[in-house]
Amino acid sequence: MTAISNEENESFRNSVPEFMMKTPYLSTFPLEITKYENDDIELRLKFRENFTNDGTVYHGGVIATVVDTAGALAAWSNHDFNKGAKASTVSIALQYIAAAKKSDLIVKAFAKKRGKELIFVEIDAYDENSNLVAHALQTYRIA
Repeated sequence: MTAISNEENESFRNSVPEFMMKTPYLSTFPLEITKYENDDIELRLKFRENFTNDGTVYHGGVIATVVDTAGALAAWSNHDFNKGAKASTVSIALQYIAAAKKSDLIVKAFAKKRGKELIFVEIDAYDENSNLVAHALQTYRIA
């Protein structure tokens, strides 16, 4: 197999956000990637009542989706495509800290450690007032 050049790696990494946001599931979410740097990601989910339990408070599954997505983006953001391109979340430990009420959701993810195939990511979700809503540790695998 021919090695991928630094320029090709950069091009592949830069194409990940657009590709990921076009997947059938994520394309239904009004997600905006507000930061996409090596190992450092920020997403904003626009509030919609259909993401809530009662018209006010986010459903936990919606928060989990955005947290997992931010973690995956952080893993891809500094990936060496010479190592492969098949990926999945191996594990995620998510703690809900507080309710997010009628607010956009801001999610920040940072890849803390990269191994041969595993990437360890720390993720925090906030409401628009910078109140912590959820915290997660994710293990993501790209091979």
